Amino acid sequence: MASPLPLPLIKSISSCSSPNLTAPGAAPVTAANTSTTAPVVSLPPNSVTLRRREGIATCFAALTLSLARPAAAAILEADDDEELLERVKQDRKKRLQRQGVISSSDKEKGYIQELIYKLSKVGQAIENNDLAAASSLLGPSTSADWVQNVNAAFTKLSSSPEEETEADNFNSSLASLFSSVGDRDMESSKLAFVSSASALEKWIETSGLVGQLKGL
Repeated sequence: MASPLPLPLIKSISSCSSPNLTAPGAAPVTAANTSTTAPVVSLPPNSVTLRRREGIATCFAALTLSLARPAAAAILEADDDEELLERVKQDRKKRLQRQGVISSSDKEKGYIQELIYKLSKVGQAIENNDLAAASSLLGPSTSADWVQNVNAAFTKLSSSPEEETEADNFNSSLASLFSSVGDRDMESSKLAFVSSASALEKWIETSGLVGQLKGL
């Protein structure tokens, strides 16, 4: 059994009833204006045929438009679904690739874990107003081996501009920490330490290593 037509389509079809067959300029033929004495205006055959053809054409145009609109909407909806599905596939692919990199980077994760422990000890020394101990923990400069190892880990594990930005922020704050501790500037050392720790935490969050490192 054919499915019923939608309401807008029914309305458009019903509106295409037989056209008014009254000649232009003439009053409609009704019971009120007909009498035995009043002449009835008859339409020429050609005029009736023309008006009927115009009515059929209008009805057909409305019917075609009503059928075309749902089809166009369905095409657009299908395109949106395909685009969404493609984005989901790409996101899943990136996520799996990311997990693969992290799983194969035990050495780099170890460098980050050592960094967390070192910064914790440096923070304790600064809290105890012992900048000499903090300086000893940090080393002579940012060219220390542990700093190079940390940057190697950043390079391998950073997969987005956001992560690279946080890595750069950490290095900038760490350089300030080296300088402030070396100058025995307590206030600047505290600020630089907080900035370094904050940048490292943000990098760990964006890189997907939360839960795989201790001491956070």
